[in-house]
Amino acid sequence: MPAIDFAQVFIAFIVLLFSLTVHETAHAWTADRLGDPTARLAGRVSLNPVVHADLIGTVLFPLLSLVGGIPLIGWAKPVPVNLGRLRRGRTDYVLVAAAGPASNLLLALVASAVMAVMPWESLLTGSRDVATPLFTLLSRALTLNVLLAVFNMLPIPPLDGGNVLAGLLPRPMAMRYDALVRPYGFMLLYALMLTRGFEVLVDAPARFILSWLR
Repeated sequence: MPAIDFAQVFIAFIVLLFSLTVHETAHAWTADRLGDPTARLAGRVSLNPVVHADLIGTVLFPLLSLVGGIPLIGWAKPVPVNLGRLRRGRTDYVLVAAAGPASNLLLALVASAVMAVMPWESLLTGSRDVATPLFTLLSRALTLNVLLAVFNMLPIPPLDGGNVLAGLLPRPMAMRYDALVRPYGFMLLYALMLTRGFEVLVDAPARFILSWLR
Protein backbone atom coordinates (compact mmCIF):
# COMPACT_ATOMS: atom_id res chain seq x y z
CA MET A 1 0.00 0.00 0.00
CA PRO A 2 1.50 3.37 -1.01
CA ALA A 3 2.32 5.84 1.76
CA ILE A 4 -0.22 8.59 2.31
CA ASP A 5 1.07 12.08 1.59
CA PHE A 6 -0.70 13.94 4.38
CA ALA A 7 0.52 17.33 3.14
CA GLN A 8 -1.19 16.73 -0.21
CA VAL A 9 -4.32 15.46 1.53
CA PHE A 10 -4.42 18.59 3.69
CA ILE A 11 -3.99 20.93 0.71
CA ALA A 12 -6.69 19.13 -1.30
CA PHE A 13 -9.09 19.20 1.66
CA ILE A 14 -8.57 22.93 2.27
CA VAL A 15 -9.14 23.66 -1.44
CA LEU A 16 -12.31 21.55 -1.46
CA LEU A 17 -13.62 23.19 1.71
CA PHE A 18 -13.04 26.69 0.33
CA SER A 19 -14.51 25.78 -3.07
CA LEU A 20 -17.67 24.31 -1.55
CA THR A 21 -18.02 27.36 0.70
CA VAL A 22 -17.82 29.76 -2.25
CA HIS A 23 -20.22 27.54 -4.22
CA GLU A 24 -22.93 27.63 -1.54
CA THR A 25 -22.36 31.31 -0.79
CA ALA A 26 -22.93 32.05 -4.49
CA HIS A 27 -26.30 30.26 -4.35
CA ALA A 28 -27.32 32.19 -1.23
CA TRP A 29 -26.12 35.59 -2.47
CA THR A 30 -27.82 35.17 -5.85
CA ALA A 31 -31.12 34.14 -4.26
CA ASP A 32 -30.98 37.18 -1.97
CA ARG A 33 -30.26 39.52 -4.88
CA LEU A 34 -33.19 38.05 -6.79
CA GLY A 35 -35.68 38.65 -4.00
CA ASP A 36 -35.51 35.65 -1.66
CA PRO A 37 -33.80 36.50 1.67
CA THR A 38 -34.33 33.00 3.14
CA ALA A 39 -30.69 31.94 2.87
CA ARG A 40 -29.39 35.33 4.04
CA LEU A 41 -31.62 35.23 7.12
CA ALA A 42 -30.26 31.74 7.81
CA GLY A 43 -26.72 33.13 7.77
CA ARG A 44 -25.74 31.42 4.52
CA VAL A 45 -24.44 34.50 2.68
CA SER A 46 -21.10 33.93 4.34
CA LEU A 47 -17.61 32.70 3.52
CA ASN A 48 -17.44 31.02 6.93
CA PRO A 49 -17.20 27.30 6.02
CA VAL A 50 -18.80 26.29 9.32
CA VAL A 51 -22.25 27.57 8.26
CA HIS A 52 -22.16 25.51 5.05
CA ALA A 53 -20.34 22.36 6.18
CA ASP A 54 -22.03 18.99 6.35
CA LEU A 55 -20.19 16.53 8.63
CA ILE A 56 -20.58 13.61 6.25
CA GLY A 57 -20.42 15.34 2.86
CA THR A 58 -17.88 18.08 3.61
CA VAL A 59 -15.56 16.30 6.04
CA LEU A 60 -15.87 12.52 6.28
CA PHE A 61 -16.43 11.48 2.64
CA PRO A 62 -13.83 13.83 1.12
CA LEU A 63 -11.18 12.75 3.64
CA LEU A 64 -11.92 9.07 3.00
CA SER A 65 -11.78 9.74 -0.74
CA LEU A 66 -8.46 11.57 -0.50
CA VAL A 67 -6.83 9.02 1.79
CA GLY A 68 -8.19 6.08 -0.19
CA GLY A 69 -7.29 7.53 -3.57
CA ILE A 70 -10.83 7.16 -4.93
CA PRO A 71 -12.67 9.88 -6.92
CA LEU A 72 -13.06 13.01 -4.80
CA ILE A 73 -16.64 13.49 -3.71
CA GLY A 74 -18.14 16.02 -1.37
CA TRP A 75 -21.03 18.33 -0.76
CA ALA A 76 -22.20 21.01 1.64
CA LYS A 77 -25.57 21.71 3.21
CA PRO A 78 -28.10 22.75 0.56
CA VAL A 79 -28.97 26.43 0.52
CA PRO A 80 -32.67 27.00 1.31
CA VAL A 81 -34.51 28.76 -1.50
CA ASN A 82 -38.16 29.84 -1.44
CA LEU A 83 -39.24 29.77 -5.07
CA GLY A 84 -42.34 31.83 -4.27
CA ARG A 85 -40.22 34.76 -3.06
CA LEU A 86 -38.02 35.00 -6.14
CA ARG A 87 -39.18 37.91 -8.29
CA ARG A 88 -39.39 35.87 -11.50
CA GLY A 89 -40.03 32.47 -9.98
CA ARG A 90 -38.62 29.58 -12.00
CA THR A 91 -36.61 31.88 -14.26
CA ASP A 92 -34.69 33.26 -11.30
CA TYR A 93 -34.33 29.78 -9.82
CA VAL A 94 -32.31 28.79 -12.89
CA LEU A 95 -29.89 31.64 -12.11
CA VAL A 96 -29.70 30.64 -8.43
CA ALA A 97 -28.93 27.03 -9.36
CA ALA A 98 -26.34 28.02 -11.97
CA ALA A 99 -24.58 30.45 -9.61
CA GLY A 100 -22.77 27.65 -7.74
CA PRO A 101 -21.04 26.07 -10.74
CA ALA A 102 -20.39 29.54 -12.18
CA SER A 103 -18.54 30.49 -8.98
CA ASN A 104 -16.36 27.38 -9.30
CA LEU A 105 -15.48 28.31 -12.88
CA LEU A 106 -14.60 31.82 -11.67
CA LEU A 107 -12.29 30.35 -8.99
CA ALA A 108 -10.66 28.17 -11.65
CA LEU A 109 -10.09 31.24 -13.85
CA VAL A 110 -8.52 33.13 -10.95
CA ALA A 111 -6.22 30.20 -10.13
CA SER A 112 -5.25 29.91 -13.80
CA ALA A 113 -4.52 33.64 -14.06
CA VAL A 114 -2.34 33.63 -10.93
CA MET A 115 -0.41 30.59 -12.16
CA ALA A 116 0.15 32.31 -15.50
CA VAL A 117 1.69 35.48 -14.03
CA MET A 118 3.70 34.05 -11.14
CA PRO A 119 7.49 33.76 -11.78
CA TRP A 120 7.65 30.12 -10.69
CA GLU A 121 11.24 29.50 -11.80
CA SER A 122 12.66 32.28 -9.64
CA LEU A 123 10.39 31.34 -6.74
CA LEU A 124 11.42 27.69 -6.88
CA THR A 125 15.06 28.74 -7.00
CA GLY A 126 14.75 31.21 -4.15
CA SER A 127 12.29 29.57 -1.73
CA ARG A 128 11.12 26.10 -2.64
CA ASP A 129 9.42 25.71 0.76
CA VAL A 130 6.99 28.50 -0.15
CA ALA A 131 6.62 28.13 -3.91
CA THR A 132 5.92 24.41 -4.10
CA PRO A 133 2.93 24.37 -1.70
CA LEU A 134 1.57 27.54 -3.36
CA PHE A 135 1.86 26.03 -6.84
CA THR A 136 0.25 22.81 -5.59
CA LEU A 137 -2.61 24.72 -3.98
CA LEU A 138 -3.32 26.75 -7.14
CA SER A 139 -3.08 23.67 -9.35
CA ARG A 140 -5.49 21.81 -7.07
CA ALA A 141 -7.85 24.78 -7.04
CA LEU A 142 -7.84 24.94 -10.84
CA THR A 143 -8.50 21.24 -11.37
CA LEU A 144 -10.95 20.73 -8.54
CA ASN A 145 -13.10 23.76 -9.35
CA VAL A 146 -13.42 22.76 -13.00
CA LEU A 147 -14.42 19.25 -11.90
CA LEU A 148 -16.94 20.65 -9.41
CA ALA A 149 -18.46 22.93 -12.04
CA VAL A 150 -18.81 20.18 -14.63
CA PHE A 151 -20.04 17.59 -12.12
CA ASN A 152 -22.63 19.91 -10.62
CA MET A 153 -24.02 20.78 -14.03
CA LEU A 154 -24.97 17.18 -14.77
CA PRO A 155 -28.76 17.25 -15.32
CA ILE A 156 -29.44 14.92 -12.41
CA PRO A 157 -31.30 16.13 -9.32
CA PRO A 158 -30.22 17.05 -6.68
CA LEU A 159 -27.27 18.52 -8.59
CA ASP A 160 -27.49 22.10 -9.81
CA GLY A 161 -27.75 20.94 -13.40
CA GLY A 162 -30.93 19.06 -12.54
CA ASN A 163 -32.41 22.21 -11.02
CA VAL A 164 -31.36 24.29 -14.03
CA LEU A 165 -32.99 21.79 -16.38
CA ALA A 166 -36.17 21.73 -14.27
CA GLY A 167 -36.34 25.52 -14.50
CA LEU A 168 -35.88 25.54 -18.26
CA LEU A 169 -38.38 22.82 -19.12
CA PRO A 170 -42.11 23.59 -19.39
CA ARG A 171 -43.66 23.18 -15.96
CA PRO A 172 -45.57 19.89 -16.64
CA MET A 173 -42.48 18.30 -18.21
CA ALA A 174 -40.26 19.59 -15.39
CA MET A 175 -42.57 18.08 -12.75
CA ARG A 176 -42.59 14.76 -14.59
CA TYR A 177 -38.81 14.75 -14.97
CA ASP A 178 -38.29 15.63 -11.30
CA ALA A 179 -40.69 12.91 -10.14
CA LEU A 180 -38.98 10.29 -12.30
CA VAL A 181 -35.33 11.15 -11.68
CA ARG A 182 -34.97 12.82 -8.25
CA PRO A 183 -35.76 9.70 -6.15
CA TYR A 184 -32.90 7.89 -7.90
CA GLY A 185 -30.50 10.83 -8.14
CA PHE A 186 -27.88 9.59 -5.68
CA MET A 187 -28.04 6.07 -7.12
CA LEU A 188 -27.40 7.46 -10.60
CA LEU A 189 -24.49 9.57 -9.36
CA TYR A 190 -22.79 6.66 -7.63
CA ALA A 191 -23.36 4.51 -10.72
CA LEU A 192 -21.57 7.19 -12.75
CA MET A 193 -18.64 7.31 -10.33
CA LEU A 194 -18.24 3.53 -10.37
CA THR A 195 -18.40 3.19 -14.16
CA ARG A 196 -16.96 4.89 -17.26
CA GLY A 197 -19.90 7.27 -17.13
CA PHE A 198 -17.94 9.59 -14.86
CA GLU A 199 -15.01 9.58 -17.26
CA VAL A 200 -17.21 10.35 -20.26
CA LEU A 201 -19.57 12.91 -18.70
CA VAL A 202 -17.24 14.65 -16.22
CA ASP A 203 -13.57 13.88 -16.83
CA ALA A 204 -13.63 14.44 -20.59
CA PRO A 205 -15.38 17.88 -20.50
CA ALA A 206 -13.21 18.88 -17.54
CA ARG A 207 -10.03 17.97 -19.41
CA PHE A 208 -11.20 20.02 -22.38
CA ILE A 209 -11.82 23.09 -20.20
CA LEU A 210 -8.49 22.61 -18.39
CA SER A 211 -6.67 22.45 -21.72
CA TRP A 212 -7.74 26.07 -22.27
CA LEU A 213 -6.83 27.23 -18.76
CA ARG A 214 -3.37 25.71 -18.35
